[in-house]
Amino acid sequence: MTLEDLFASIEVRATADPEKSWTASLLAQGPEKCAEKFGEEAIEAIIEAVKDDKMRLTSEAADVLFHLLVMLKSRGVALGDVMDELARRQGQSGLSEKAARKL
Repeated sequence: MTLEDLFASIEVRATADPEKSWTASLLAQGPEKCAEKFGEEAIEAIIEAVKDDKMRLTSEAADVLFHLLVMLKSRGVALGDVMDELARRQGQSGLSEKAARKL
């Protein structure tokens, strides 16, 4: 499964009955809840990375990616826009890109 496939699935599930779909339920609670859930999953991934538990980190990383995409959906940000931004940055030093950002 690609990120594009997952995002497409999230878009379909967004219209489902919130009582029957975790995705629809989360989106129905609003962008703030989606962001909160993403943050929780990111913290869980950090904990597993520090513990060096590769199996749990793999599982938590999948949760992070899923909840990131749900958060993007909740704010109307297309995955394609994120991918375009990554493409724009490709070939540029991370240090140069960071230095060019406006504070």
